[in-house]
Amino acid sequence: NHIRASAKLVAFNTEQAGKTAVTLMSFLFPMRFSSSLSDLVTDMDFSPFDECLLATCSGDETVKLWRLCDPELQQPSAPELTLRPGQGRLELVLFHPTSSGLLAVGNTKSPLIWDTSRQDTPLAVLEQHGDQLQSMCWKQDGSLLASSCKVMTTLSHCLTDTATRGVAMVPKVALDVMSCEVMRVLQLTDSCIVPISYQVPRKEFHEDLYPDTVGTTPAMSAEEWWKGGNKQVEKVSLHPDKQPKQKAPPAKQMPAKKELASGGSKEVEMLYTPSSSSAVPSRSPSSTSGLSSGFLPSPSQSAKAIQSMMGPTSKFRHIQGAVMHRDTHITNLRGLNLTTPGECDGFCVNRQRVAVPLAISGGQIGIFERSQPGRLPETALSTIQNSVNVVDLSWDPFDTHRLAVAGDDAKIRVWQVPEGGLKETLTEPEVILQGHTEKIYSIKFHPLASGLLVSSSYDLTVRLWNLESGEQVKLLTGHQDQVFGMAWSPDGKLLATVCKDGKVRIYDPRKSTAPVQEGPGPEGQRGARAVWVCEGKYLLVSGFDSRSERVLYLYSADSLSSGAIASTSIDISPSTLIPFYDPDTSVVILTAKGDTRVHIYEMFPQDPYFIECSSFNSPEPHKGLAFLPKTECNVRDVEIAVGLLLTKTTIEPVAFRVPRVKKEFFQDDVYTDTAVCWEPALTASAWLSGSNGQHKKISLKPKDMTPVSEAPKEAPVRKYLPSSVYLEEKTDEQKKEELLSAMVAKLGNMDDPLPQESFEGVDEDEWVSE
Repeated sequence: NHIRASAKLVAFNTEQAGKTAVTLMSFLFPMRFSSSLSDLVTDMDFSPFDECLLATCSGDETVKLWRLCDPELQQPSAPELTLRPGQGRLELVLFHPTSSGLLAVGNTKSPLIWDTSRQDTPLAVLEQHGDQLQSMCWKQDGSLLASSCKVMTTLSHCLTDTATRGVAMVPKVALDVMSCEVMRVLQLTDSCIVPISYQVPRKEFHEDLYPDTVGTTPAMSAEEWWKGGNKQVEKVSLHPDKQPKQKAPPAKQMPAKKELASGGSKEVEMLYTPSSSSAVPSRSPSSTSGLSSGFLPSPSQSAKAIQSMMGPTSKFRHIQGAVMHRDTHITNLRGLNLTTPGECDGFCVNRQRVAVPLAISGGQIGIFERSQPGRLPETALSTIQNSVNVVDLSWDPFDTHRLAVAGDDAKIRVWQVPEGGLKETLTEPEVILQGHTEKIYSIKFHPLASGLLVSSSYDLTVRLWNLESGEQVKLLTGHQDQVFGMAWSPDGKLLATVCKDGKVRIYDPRKSTAPVQEGPGPEGQRGARAVWVCEGKYLLVSGFDSRSERVLYLYSADSLSSGAIASTSIDISPSTLIPFYDPDTSVVILTAKGDTRVHIYEMFPQDPYFIECSSFNSPEPHKGLAFLPKTECNVRDVEIAVGLLLTKTTIEPVAFRVPRVKKEFFQDDVYTDTAVCWEPALTASAWLSGSNGQHKKISLKPKDMTPVSEAPKEAPVRKYLPSSVYLEEKTDEQKKEELLSAMVAKLGNMDDPLPQESFEGVDEDEWVSE
C-alpha cells in the first residue's frame, strides 16, 4: 500500500534518487518532512496499538519496525527491529488486529505469520498461491486471514478526478465526532494527499452514529494468540467527554515556506487541515448511503494559515459549460469549408454576426446575423466572394462590419458588411493589402489601436498594416520556419510569435524589426498557439512535446531565454489546442478543431500555475469555438464566458457558468470591472508614433442587483432527520410509497377548484333559444 495512517501520523511512498523511501507527515503539522526509512519499500502498516510504530517490508527481503517520533524531529537512522524471512522479495506487511507484535508478511506467492519477539523463524508459512500475492486482510476478531492473488478479478471505484496511487482510512479515534464525521480516507495522488471526509448532516455528538469502537490496547500477545487465545480488544467510547485528557504540545513556530523532502524527492503537498478546523471542499462524490462528503465548516485562523501555505485554490474548479436553448441556434448550415489551415480558428464571430468559410469555388464566406437565429433557407445564400481560397479571417474588434480575410494568393482583402447583414453577394473588397510574396498563415488585429493589422506568411516575415492608408508600416524578421501563431500583449506594446523552428519570440515592433527576446519553444512540430496571461506578465503556449502529446507551456515574459517555468500535459491528439483567455477571471479555455472536449484551467502567476477545472464535452466533434465580448454574459446566471460552437450543420451558443447558491446577488468576487474592448484606445497613426493607451473599464453589475459582498448575513437553517433516514436501507414498498407521494404532489391537489370555476357567467335571462 502506498499510503498508511495512524491517529497521529501519515506515511507514504516517495521516490528519491531512484529508490523508494517513506515520507512522514503529521495531522497537527501538515507540512513536508521526510525520512529515508528503507530502500525499495513495497508496503507498510502502522500498529493498531502504537501510533508511532511503523512496519515496512521491502525488496531487500527484510521487514523492519521503526519507532517514529514527531515529523519535525530527526527520525531514527536505524530500525528498532529487523526480520529476515529469507523467502525472497517481500510485497505485503500487516499488523494483527488484536495481538501485539504479530505480523502477517507476504512474499511473492506465500503469506507468513511472524511473532516479532521470535526473530529467527516465522510461526507459519501458509499455502502458496498460484500467482503473485496482491493483498491480505485479517478478520476483525483476528481469527482468520484472507489473501488474494493476481489471477483474481478486482473492482475499483474512483474517488476523485485525479489518478489515485493509494488510499488509506484514518482510524475512528481520529474522527471529528462533533461534526458528525463518520469516516475519513486519505487519497494519495501524484502530487498531493487529499483528505476525503464523510459526514452525516447533523450537529454535535450523536451516540447512534458512534457505537463503541476498538481501543488501542492489545488483547493478548503473539504467543497467546498462537496457543489458541481469542481475546478481543476492549472497546472504547468516542464521546468527547469520555476521552482521556491529553497534554497540549508545546507551541512551535510553523515554517514560513514549504520545504522539499530530503534527497531531492518530488515535491508533494498535503491538502489537509486538523479535524477541528475547516479545510478545502471535498471532491469526492456523495455516498450512496446518504452521507454527505465534505469538510468541516467555519475555518479557524490556523486552518486559513495552513491553506495559504498550501497555495491558491480555484473558485472556478466546478465551472459548467452548457449549450443554450435551440431557439438561439443557427441551423441547416451547408457546404462548410472543413479544410482551413491549422493556423486558422475555422471561423470568427463578433457581437452581431458570424463569418464562416464555405467549401464553394471562389473562396466564398457566409455571413450570419446573430439576431436572426433559426433554420437557414434551402435556397442559395448571399455571401462574400473572396475570389481565392480563405486561409484566415478576423473581424475588426472596433467595427462589427469590417472583416479582414487572408487568401492563398498572399493578399489580404478587407470587406465591409452592410448594416443588417448581407442582402446580396459582395464581390468588391474595401481594401486590398499586398506585400507578402508567399501564402499567408494568419492575421490578427491590434487590441487597442484602430485599423492596425498584423500578418504572417510563408515568406518567413511578419508585417504590420495600416488599414486607413492601406499600406505596410512594419516588417519583422528573424523566423527560420513556419510561424504557427501570433499574439499581441494586453497593453498592445509587444507581439509574441511561436515558430516551427522551435523558438518563441517577442517583438517590440516600434523599436526593432528583430525580436527583443527569444527562447526555446515546444519540441513538437505539429503546431502551436500563444496567448498572454496574468496581466501580460506571462506567455502561455499550447503545443506538442517530442512524443506528440499536447502540452501547455508557461513562460515569463521577462525571461524567455530561460525556457518554460511550468508545463502541464493535456492528452494525445493531432489537432492544436486553440486558447481563449479571460483576463477578468484568469481562466483559459482550450479546444481544437475536431475535438469533443473543451479544457478549462485557471492560471496563477505562482506555483501551482495551472489548476484544472471541470471540462465541457460536446456530443459530436466541433469545427471551432469562438468567444463573444464579456458583456454578452448573463451575470444573473453567473456566466463568465459565452462562445459560439461551430458544428457540421449548426452554430450553437455555449455558456460557461460558475455554480453559485445566491444567484439573486451580483457575484462581485467573480465579476471585476471589465475592459471596453470594443472601443479603440487610440488610432493606428498614434500608436505608430509611439503613443500608448488602455481601455476604459465598466462594471457588469445591473442596477437592480446587490453585490454578494453586501448581502445580509443569515444564520444557516437546516432540517435534520433521524439517523435512520440516512443509515437504514428502505424497503421496496417504502420506495414505491415515496415515489407515488412525489407524483401526486407534482400533479397538485385534485380537490382544488378548476380555473374555469372562478369565471363569472351570465344571468339566466341572457340566454336565448332558437
